[in-house]
Amino acid sequence: MQEMTVVHRENDAFAVLIRDHVINVDQPYTSGGMDEGPTPVELFVAALAACAAHYARRYLAGRGLPATGLEITAGFTMNPGVPARVARVRLSLRPPVDVPQEALIGLKAAVAGCTVHNSLLDPPRVDLEVRSEARAA
Repeated sequence: MQEMTVVHRENDAFAVLIRDHVINVDQPYTSGGMDEGPTPVELFVAALAACAAHYARRYLAGRGLPATGLEITAGFTMNPGVPARVARVRLSLRPPVDVPQEALIGLKAAVAGCTVHNSLLDPPRVDLEVRSEARAA
């Protein structure tokens, strides 16, 4: 199982340690944070958009089509009630050049098959363990 660690920094700010990378997350000023990084929900949507971009680039490159300059814009809305969750994500893909009509269908299918998207369609089981002992300093 691959692992990452989230470490509290201060107030609502955390550092996410992934391999040799550090991603800072926080809440916006309007929610009491210091806005030192994206929120965890923004990272969730960003993971979907980045995964879609990866699959789109691979599809284009595999067909000899230019992929440099590929863009995906992701918008999301939250569920207004309980439970708190992302209710909708809209991805907008802009290839760097006009893509032939027959390739558009394959491009859309490739993007829809990205790992994060598949994980949303068939969600993983999340096991939570809460330890009572304090972490050693």
